[in-house]
Amino acid sequence: MNVDGRCLCGALTYRDVVDPERSAICHCENCQVNSGTAFGWIVHIQDRQFELITGRLKVFETIADSGRRRCLSFCVDCGTRIHAHTPDEPDAFFGLRVGTVDQRELLPPKQQVWGRSAQPGCCVLMTTPRTEAQ
Repeated sequence: MNVDGRCLCGALTYRDVVDPERSAICHCENCQVNSGTAFGWIVHIQDRQFELITGRLKVFETIADSGRRRCLSFCVDCGTRIHAHTPDEPDAFFGLRVGTVDQRELLPPKQQVWGRSAQPGCCVLMTTPRTEAQ
């Protein structure tokens, strides 16, 4: 599926090809800390088909809960997390942050991963009272 997206400030724009069947909620501790919330919502970029149109990425390397090296990419201007990949494993999951995708409503999560570190509040999300605006 062809998608495009942007960072929060709009300086960074991209287009790429994702696999909608590989859209997931990730409960790993790195996603929790990095997103500042209980989980990350990601979709796999097919064959590393990520094309940066405008802006620049800053890369931060870390060790994931799996023990693998992960490169996390951010907009240099506003810090929006764009994607993460495993540099030593070209076939490993290349995760695009779904919140940055313009077509995000077409990418519902198909699975959840790293459930052992999921925060208890996640399971009540759909039953928690909500308002349509703040």
